[in-house]
Amino acid sequence: MENLIAILLAGGAGERLYPLTKDTAKPAVPFGGAYRIIDFTLSNCINSDVRKIFVLTQYKALELTRHIRDGWNILPAELGEFIEVIPPMKRVHEDWYQGTADAVFQNFQSIEVEAPQQTLILSGDHIYKMNYREMVDWHRQHKADITIATIQVPPDEAWRFGIAEIDPDYRIVGFEEKPQHGNPRRSVFDPDTVSASMGVYVFETEVLLRALHEDAQDPGSAHDFGKNVIPGNLQRSRVIAYDFHDMNAKQVRYWRDVGTLDAYYEANMDLVAVVPEFNLYDQRWPIRTKVTQQPPAKFVFAQEGRRMGVAVDSVVSAGCIVSGGRVLHSVLSPGVRVNSYCEVEYSILMPGAEIGRYSRIRRAIINTNVKVPESSVIGYDLEADRAQGHQITDAGIVVVS
Repeated sequence: MENLIAILLAGGAGERLYPLTKDTAKPAVPFGGAYRIIDFTLSNCINSDVRKIFVLTQYKALELTRHIRDGWNILPAELGEFIEVIPPMKRVHEDWYQGTADAVFQNFQSIEVEAPQQTLILSGDHIYKMNYREMVDWHRQHKADITIATIQVPPDEAWRFGIAEIDPDYRIVGFEEKPQHGNPRRSVFDPDTVSASMGVYVFETEVLLRALHEDAQDPGSAHDFGKNVIPGNLQRSRVIAYDFHDMNAKQVRYWRDVGTLDAYYEANMDLVAVVPEFNLYDQRWPIRTKVTQQPPAKFVFAQEGRRMGVAVDSVVSAGCIVSGGRVLHSVLSPGVRVNSYCEVEYSILMPGAEIGRYSRIRRAIINTNVKVPESSVIGYDLEADRAQGHQITDAGIVVVS
């Protein structure tokens, strides 16, 4: 898309996803077997013909940087197209990134060099399918200074999001981050819902740069788009709402913030249903990633009784070996091994995980390269799991790290 640049914010520490983020940034956490979380936003960019992309990193970014280098080096530089990773360089002041707005502010010179008419601000830790071209066209059609992508949510969930107050002409006249009162203004798109910000913004570049410089001079600011920049520009700029059009093409629109372990688990489980809520198999809107050099998945032993290598209602990635074990309603990442007489149910096995013989695993996340000893029982007695040092989420998911 001409005269447009995308800035993908990928520097978050992902503290609520710990221990999955112990050694890597949240956008680099594996998801859905073969993918990383950041792949979904990058795929949206490519499918939307957005081909000038800055990826701003910060926290434990080595694995993320290598993933983009090895898997996303696909755009021709001679045509002015790129996916460029920019680490924090303290070019503007002596602090690391202090918030989402400060991360972009510290790279304003890179934006000025490209001189785009519009700048698209994206987050690297959401799972969804969206055509950004449609949003930019809406932004231009309504002669907006700032456009915010919104999704409709039930009023009783408003406290989880930034909620926009929208006039009938789609202009946003109020914005509140995570309101605690019980009566937020209903959505102009559907009066039974409220309009929540998705953290996707289109700015006129000159408006963005002015707003960032002003925010940087405010000592009381958290330097955050949702908390500071957007509310501070409602009166002085033309801020328009865009209603999310889901390219996932399901009855219910799909957008997931996988910022907590329970949300991450549920989003993975969305993939393994017979008719999945989120469709990875629609070639009209492909999700791409770094291709892992692994042999095909293998299922061995078909004896009568318990020793049978089988996976049902599951996602099984390349390089997996299910050797005489049974896998049900689970996600197996590349290089996983499930040994004989095992039972794995409703679980996520991260890359390189191995389940020892005779083990029983239920409602668990087994972290990368973890070797579960023989005859282990995980997910059946949460107090025993806690005593073993495993983390238990609010929803009772056991995280083995």
